[in-house]
Amino acid sequence: MESLEKQLICPICLEMFTKPVVILPCQHNLCRKCANDVFQASNPYLSTRSGSTVTSGGRFRCPSCRHEVVLDRHGVYGLQRNLLVENIIDMYKQGSTRPLQLKPEQPMCEEHEDEKINIYCVTCSAPTCSLCKVFGAHKDCEVAPLNDIFNKQKVELADCVSMLVGNNERIQAIVSQLEETCRAVDENSRRQKSKVCETFDHLFALLEEKKSEMTVKINAEQEEKLDYIRGLRRKYTEHVDGTAKLLETAIQTMDESEMALFLQVNLNAPRPVITEGSDTSHLDKVQHGYENMDHFTANFEHQRRALSDIDFIKSRETSEADLRRENTQK
Repeated sequence: MESLEKQLICPICLEMFTKPVVILPCQHNLCRKCANDVFQASNPYLSTRSGSTVTSGGRFRCPSCRHEVVLDRHGVYGLQRNLLVENIIDMYKQGSTRPLQLKPEQPMCEEHEDEKINIYCVTCSAPTCSLCKVFGAHKDCEVAPLNDIFNKQKVELADCVSMLVGNNERIQAIVSQLEETCRAVDENSRRQKSKVCETFDHLFALLEEKKSEMTVKINAEQEEKLDYIRGLRRKYTEHVDGTAKLLETAIQTMDESEMALFLQVNLNAPRPVITEGSDTSHLDKVQHGYENMDHFTANFEHQRRALSDIDFIKSRETSEADLRRENTQK
């Protein structure tokens, strides 16, 4: 019990912890009031109101190990309470005050109603009376004084309690480490997702730039061909108009019944001119397949496969872990 009591002493007030008890990130415990006193002493510039610190955070050092404790906007009230230590304090106080109460009646032996239980049967692990050892159920058993067994088991129980306190501190340290790991995972995930999004944005920009370059080439040839075809169509239209005028003149001449006038008009429009109206050899002709634009066909299969194969760079350990996972699933 003395060893247990030493574990329940606050390093500030040097008295048993006063609830609520807070546990620091370094796993040492303090009374919340003492922690607040240390915090205010380390941060004298912070204002106080109604006995509570008004601040958005602060820091102080653990009085046991000098580890720096960083507080959030809740101050010392944001520190986690150590409920296990508080429960142990309650049980310890109950045990320490029990001797001050009236001593309970010593239990009597069930076999011998007038005999008090005053020895302990080591063989049967049960308390009994002297008559049971002399000629009762425990006469062939090994026995020991009740006080010796009581002191021994109480020491063992105190050791167990101390071990539970130590285990609790270790578990609290693991919990703190896991919480820190969770925060690190969140932060690293956000950073890596930002990098991935930025890389894909650059790829999208590159694809848009390449698409613009290729469409510009197609548009340039399209305009070139259309301008040529439009010009050629204009020449053919002008040729048709000229031929129509010659045709009209020829029909009017044929309608002339007076031979002298017919010959006179026909002489003004000699046959070579009329023949030239039907000749289109001097005009360009569109070659077969001129409208074809298939030479702008692009093969994107290689790029498509490359985009489909985009993945994270895997280390040797990651690859082996993925292989083991696949084998397990099979």
